[in-house]
Amino acid sequence: MKRPRRLLAALTACALGTALFGGTALLGSGGASQAWAANDVLGPGTTLYTNPQSSTKEAAHALRGQARRDALLLSKIPSSTWFTDGSPAEVERDVHKLVKRTGTKVPVLVAYNIPFRDCALYSAGGARDVAEYKAWIDGFAAGIGREEVAVVLEPDGLGVIPWYTTLDGQLENCRPPEYDPETTGRDAAAERFEMLNYAVDRLQELPNAVVYLDGTNTSWLNVGEAADRLVKAGVERADGFFLNVSNYEFTENSVAYGTWISQCIAYVTEVSSGDYANCGNQYWSGGPANDWTGVTLSNQGVWSPTAADPALNTAGIDSRYEAALGDVEPTTHFVVDTSRNGRGAWAAPAGVYPDAETWCNPPDRGLGLRPTTDTGNELVDALLWIKIPGESDGECFRGLGGPEDPERGMVDPAAGQWFPEQARELIELAQPPIGVHH
Repeated sequence: MKRPRRLLAALTACALGTALFGGTALLGSGGASQAWAANDVLGPGTTLYTNPQSSTKEAAHALRGQARRDALLLSKIPSSTWFTDGSPAEVERDVHKLVKRTGTKVPVLVAYNIPFRDCALYSAGGARDVAEYKAWIDGFAAGIGREEVAVVLEPDGLGVIPWYTTLDGQLENCRPPEYDPETTGRDAAAERFEMLNYAVDRLQELPNAVVYLDGTNTSWLNVGEAADRLVKAGVERADGFFLNVSNYEFTENSVAYGTWISQCIAYVTEVSSGDYANCGNQYWSGGPANDWTGVTLSNQGVWSPTAADPALNTAGIDSRYEAALGDVEPTTHFVVDTSRNGRGAWAAPAGVYPDAETWCNPPDRGLGLRPTTDTGNELVDALLWIKIPGESDGECFRGLGGPEDPERGMVDPAAGQWFPEQARELIELAQPPIGVHH
């Protein structure tokens, strides 16, 4: 991972944890006595930008009553701005217009235009080919110029790769016919890594941009698989990776998962080259601390090394990395999307839906921790609202064909459209409550 551009300020993890969590440092520092930012753009004390022309504010204009009040409330909290299409000239113009009005505050920009994004599902779209994408990234970077920004580069860009074979030899399910290597001669997976590496390098030419790659989430790729894809995409030249975008996993669990990814990257690059298979992961929790007796960790509770429930206890995995790394310290930083994870992930009713789509507009979720760069953890640069809370995940059929979402008894809005009912739930069930300043 690249080094900071300027001298960084250090703050004690204990003080930060007390400030954020009322005396309990939930985002543990792994025993370190100091919390350092990976860069001086998202350093402790950074003020994140709240866009007065956000999509949330735009949605409010078309709403009335409680729905309008909800949208206006959410629009006052810093969230990201997504750039999803347009020509190179158009994205350069739009990015430039935004960053020129941010002053000393730092905006979070999401670049989401990679070819065949989301495997042409709910959030289908993107550039047509490698050349078009590189030109678009050039325009995106030109719009940023010398301004301070944080870039979230291609959500799902490493979680969903066309025609990709995993470390254990499994061909994944995203197999668009137009990218079929047998009939087209194209290597769509190689193209994906080429584009992401190009974007990392192009954006890192900018003096005040920090860039994060897709690390998926705690219920998706195992740690070794995520680390392998991140290294292939250029994470060692970026500022780190992001977790839990558009998802609902508990913050503490994301921090544990992100720490293991960072440790795995350190292990495979500094201890045992390429040995991703021996990176401890969330799907088997064995290690020295529990005499190598492991289970799959559950996302229906908060993980910790002291949890009584073996399905929530991380001590085995933690001790496995301690033994493997010795004096080697993990250095790859990350950010976590906390926009909708206050209540954690939804547990769908058993046996009801052929495909519960637990990530898709699940009921009874709540806003999570408010955006901040004062995390109290040396590897966590920020908690961010990357997904816009109140915007739909898509039309969720849960394997039953639609058009209604059977869990909600209504037709969900299309991906990215405002969802008043969900916005109300997120506010009512926020954890911490939305009326409390954190």
